[in-house]
Order: sequence, then C-alpha cells, then structure tokens
Amino acid sequence: MLVLVGVYALFGVIMVYSASSYNAKVLYGDEFYFFKKQLVGFLLGVIAMVGVGFFDYTKLYTVKWVKWVAYFIPIVLLVLVFVPGLGVTNYGATRWIGIGPITIQPSELAKYGYVVFCAAYVAQNPQRVKSFLGILPLLGAGLLICLLIILEPNMSVTMLVAGLMICMVFLSGTKWSNMLFLVVPCLIAVPALILAEPYRLLRLSAFLNPWASPQDEGYQLIQSLYALGNGGWFGVGLFGSRQKFRFLPFAESDFILAIIGEELGFVGIFILFLTVALIVYKGIQIASSCDNLFGNILCCGITLVFGLQTLLNALVVSGSIPPTGLPLPLISSGNTSLVITMLSMGILYSVSRHNGKEKNHMI
Repeated sequence: MLVLVGVYALFGVIMVYSASSYNAKVLYGDEFYFFKKQLVGFLLGVIAMVGVGFFDYTKLYTVKWVKWVAYFIPIVLLVLVFVPGLGVTNYGATRWIGIGPITIQPSELAKYGYVVFCAAYVAQNPQRVKSFLGILPLLGAGLLICLLIILEPNMSVTMLVAGLMICMVFLSGTKWSNMLFLVVPCLIAVPALILAEPYRLLRLSAFLNPWASPQDEGYQLIQSLYALGNGGWFGVGLFGSRQKFRFLPFAESDFILAIIGEELGFVGIFILFLTVALIVYKGIQIASSCDNLFGNILCCGITLVFGLQTLLNALVVSGSIPPTGLPLPLISSGNTSLVITMLSMGILYSVSRHNGKEKNHMI
C-alpha cells in the first residue's frame, strides 16, 4: 500500500511539473514554482503516511475524545475561513486559510474528520443506527460540514461530502426506509442549489452544449476535450502537451487529467485508473479483513473519499457531468489535499498491520 501510493503520488509530482511549467514561468518567472511546492507536499505526505502507518489506529476509537477532536478541528477551521485576514479568496470563492506563505484548505481535512467521527459513533453502539433517531447525529454532523462548505462557495466538495454522508449511513447498517428519507431530500437539494446561483446555471448550460459559449462558460470543457482528443491512443509524449500553454485553465490542478490524457494517451489514462482501482481494491481488502467494526467502517470511508473524488474528477474532465472544481487525489497540484490524502492512506496501512498482528497472535 505504501509503495503503491508513494509511486502514484510521485507520478503526480512529475505531471504537475509538466502541466504547470509554462504557466509558472509566465506568472512567477520560475518554471519549477508549482513543481517545488508539490515536491515539498509529497515529502511531507510521505513522512505523514509512514508515521501514521506505524501508529496504532485503534487509539482513534479507544480514546473517547479523539473522534470529537477529529470532527471539530475541521469545523473550527471551516469557520475561520470566513474571518477577514485569515480567509483567502480566489476566483470569487473563499476556501483557504492563509498563514504567511502557507495556505490550508479545511474542507480536505473535514472529509476525513467526518469519516473518523462516523466510524467511532457506529462502533460504540451498532444497534442505535437501526432507527432514524439513531442516525440523526451522523446526518447533523455531515450537514453542518456541507453548510459551511457551500457558503465558501464550493458546490463540488459539498456534493462529495453529501455523497460520502449517504454512503457512511448505508455502511452503518441502518434500515432501507431510513436511507429513503435521506436520499430523497438530497436529490431535491441538488437542483435547488443549482437554481440558487446564476453561475451554476451557466455551468449547466455549458455542460449541455459547451460550443454554444466557446469563449465563456464552455471554454474550459472544450479545451479539456481538445487535450483528450489530441492524445489519441499513446499521447504526444511526456512534457509534450500543447494545451498547457495557457489554453486549458487549471491545467495543473482540477484538469490535470486532461494533460495526462494528451501526453500519455488512452493507454496512459488506462494505467492510471488501473492503479486507482488497485488502491481502492486494497482499501476494500483491508476493510474486509478487519475484525472490528470501527476499523471496517474507517477503511471503507477513507477508500470511498479517494474513489468517489477520483471518479467525479474524471467525469468532469471528460464532460460527463457539469464542470466543478475538484482535484484529482494524489495527482493535482495542492499540498493540503496531497498531504491529507497520503496521511489517510497511512491509516489504511496501520489497519492492515494491526490485522496482521492479530492474526499472528491468534495463530
């Protein structure tokens, strides 16, 4: 697990350089600007992943206050985003906390904090989630995170957390009738959120027919499709992308998959998703071999975050769903996402080590 994730994230560092070198030189006079930031994030992520990997994950459950800390620290950080002087605004959204040269995106931490909270809550009393009243704390905790994130605004991560919330409630073993009460309001909320903001309607229109506004809302999707189409089967070669020359916005972050497709082609993207599938498979394998409910739900939640976010990013880049700002985990530029995701993979490894020790002890 550690080697697989490490190699995959290192590939992301290389692709960040390829996708950002020209843009970084134009904006900052240094073609390695984004590369150096991503490399620092990668090294910090490796330290976090290995360190947590050799930490006893059961302390997240046996120490009663840990689940509250894991949940409320991200909540406090999400609130601090709106404090003048701390919150950093880019492209009309305030999603980061700035402390000197360092920026932190609390929503990245909130996703995994919610997973820890849910796993601990369900494991303490598995029977209580059978009733609708029993799942209310899970719903309340998830909806509070969704509310704070949508106020930034960040609809893509809000929908990701909402999807994660539904999946975590399902994994808790609640009744199907309770799931129905949860899913229906969420389905109603999606069009309501789209109608609430005019720019979301424009994005939806651009998704339905991007060529109707090729210089405005449809521009990014069209450029992404040009990149993917230009890649063909085997790509134009590593570092050979043309769309990265400031044609494709956010080429090093949300749309880096399009650059990968252009440079490495369909075969390169196939290998990339094969690696993703292997990481998800390992996560499910570790969860299924875990002998306690907390570890099982914890691993499922971490794997869900990684798998769902990767899937949503791929759907956006390929024009299969309306465009939203969501990074490709372990690949896109962004240190907060990279470090937190690698740390979460360290927790998976910790669970796998604990399972092995228990089996050896039983033998």
